[in-house]
Amino acid sequence: MINKLWLIGILIVIGIVLTMCAQYYVQYSESERKSYGLKVRNWAIQLQGADPREIASSGFELVVIDYSRDGSEQGKYTPEEIQKMKNSGVIPIAYLSIGKAEDYRFYWKREWYTNPPKWLGREDPEWKGSYAVKYWSEEWKTILHTYLDKIIEQGFHGVFLDGVDEFEHWSDPNNGEDVYLSEDEAARRMIDLILDIANYCRSRVNGEFYIIPLNGERILKYDNGTLINIVSGWAAESLFYNGTKQWSSEDWNWIRENRLPYLDFVLSKGKPVFSIDYVDDGSGYFGANKERIDNYREKAISRGYIPYVAISDRELDELNIIKGVQP
Repeated sequence: MINKLWLIGILIVIGIVLTMCAQYYVQYSESERKSYGLKVRNWAIQLQGADPREIASSGFELVVIDYSRDGSEQGKYTPEEIQKMKNSGVIPIAYLSIGKAEDYRFYWKREWYTNPPKWLGREDPEWKGSYAVKYWSEEWKTILHTYLDKIIEQGFHGVFLDGVDEFEHWSDPNNGEDVYLSEDEAARRMIDLILDIANYCRSRVNGEFYIIPLNGERILKYDNGTLINIVSGWAAESLFYNGTKQWSSEDWNWIRENRLPYLDFVLSKGKPVFSIDYVDDGSGYFGANKERIDNYREKAISRGYIPYVAISDRELDELNIIKGVQP
């Protein structure tokens, strides 16, 4: 009798242990399998003066806007305005520069012009007021966390990460900075930052929070699988056109070899690629402009990318609706 009771006790313990292990395995597997992917048919981006009411009635399924109408703290959108877009079925995504600091943002201090912090790099000669940052610094991460708190409080469903390609700046021996990293190290530090952003946001939001990097897709060369797992998709500018002109054969060959394979890899993981080309000269949807718009869209769609036809001035200060075409 004692032996039977002992055997029954052992079997019960084994059963409990196996159940706990099975539950742990299922939870772990689900976490590993979670793709954070998006399912949309179209998208748009407007970084200046976006009107939530216009966006809500536009028909676009996902729209990237700045957290503010004019980039300032005073001009930031209210939670009610973001909710208006969500109520119409739009997924609102907030633009966020993670590789450069901008001197019109809430975090900028006037004294930085003459006495910059150690993590602040050179001003971009092509973008006045935009400065390289040592994006791996704790000071910069703290600033981004404060920024993300605002975005989360507003009710955005995700972030659109600009400046991912800055890993190339810090791995350039001629960058003019006081730091030069190997490309592998610079890429790893950028990947760590994106992972930090994803974890920070998703630990504070109930429900899905999307992470969409812009450009810099070559960083996936240095990914061990963690980055591609946590992103929700990838966005890429100027893949098929250089403004309103076709790329030269040399440039196109470089894009075909160094950009498209990584974006196709994103697609292979079941995640969307958001393409944006600045091919619309604003003259209307006819003639040469129509031909160029149609050609761009055909090229993007044929690869499985989701195209957005942007105005060629690159200002991104309007929602470009082309009747019957976009959205």
